[in-house]
Amino acid sequence: MEIHVFGKQNCGKCLSTKHKVQHFIEKLGLDATVSMKFIDMDTVEGMAEGAFCDVFEVPTTIIQEQGRDIVRWDGVVPDSLELKQHFVGAA
Repeated sequence: MEIHVFGKQNCGKCLSTKHKVQHFIEKLGLDATVSMKFIDMDTVEGMAEGAFCDVFEVPTTIIQEQGRDIVRWDGVVPDSLELKQHFVGAA
């Protein structure tokens, strides 16, 4: 499972999302099966990747399984219960 968090370094909601995802990965011991990537939308590379993934707001969180989008949250910090449901399946 891969989690992509699109955000900006000076965005409070973006950093909160990044820390929340990291917390769940560590708390549930999923370091070996779940990877998280923070894509900085203030960089050219980040904007290009965001355009490829149709990201128009930050934060945007996308959970992928085998390269396919499973769920995404646009412009909001993911709800903890919703997020945890997706992690439980990866355990």
